[in-house]
Amino acid sequence: MLTTVLRGLAAASLAVLPLTAAPPAHAAETLPLSQAVGRLPVDTESRAGYDRDAFRHWNKGDDPADGCSTRNEVLISEAVEPPTIGPRCRLTGGSWWSYYDQVWVTSASGLDIDHMVPLAESWDSGASAWTPERREAYANDQGAATSLVAVTARSNRSKADQDPAQWLPPAGEVHCRYVAEWVGTKLRWALSADETEVAALRETAASCPDQNVTYEPAA
Repeated sequence: MLTTVLRGLAAASLAVLPLTAAPPAHAAETLPLSQAVGRLPVDTESRAGYDRDAFRHWNKGDDPADGCSTRNEVLISEAVEPPTIGPRCRLTGGSWWSYYDQVWVTSASGLDIDHMVPLAESWDSGASAWTPERREAYANDQGAATSLVAVTARSNRSKADQDPAQWLPPAGEVHCRYVAEWVGTKLRWALSADETEVAALRETAASCPDQNVTYEPAA
C-alpha cells in the first residue's frame, strides 16, 4: 500500500514539472565582426577537381509551380521597385541597387546574381567534400538574404572567384558590410579560410568596430 502511495506522489510531482522547449538546432547568432572572423576554421585551400557543374544552380526556386528560377526569385526579392512578372517568370521593368558599386539598374538583364562566397572558393574551403545535394542547396541558398546578391554584371565579373584578400567592392564605404556578409556565409556553411584570407579579413574588421555578423547555420 505504501509503495503504491509513493508511486502516486512521484507521478503527481512529475506532472507539475514545468515544460521547457528545447533550443532550436540551428539558431541564428549575432556577434561583432572581429569575433566572427576568429570563429572561421583556418585551413589550406585546394581547387583540385573543381568543376562548376558540380554545383547545380539556377535550376529551381522555392516554389517550382511559379516557374521562377533561383535567379529570378532573388531579383524579385531584392528589387527596390518590383518588376512585372510575366508568363514563365519573365521580368520587365523594376529597379535594383547594386551595392558593390553603388549603381542603379533598371533592367534585370543588366544584373548578375553573385554567390557571396563564389562556388570555386566554397569548393576550396570545404565544399569539395560535400554531397551533390548539399552543393545544390548551397548554390541556390535563399535561406539567408546575404548568400546571393543581385549586382551589376560588371562588378560581379570583376570579382570572379576572388576572396577579400584579392578583391573588395569598388565602393569603399561598403567594405565593412561586404566582409561581414562574406564571413557570415562561411560560418553559415562551415567553410574554412586560408591564412592570407583571414589576415585580410582581420585587417578590414579592425576598421569596422561597429559592424556585426548575423548568421544561422545551414541545415
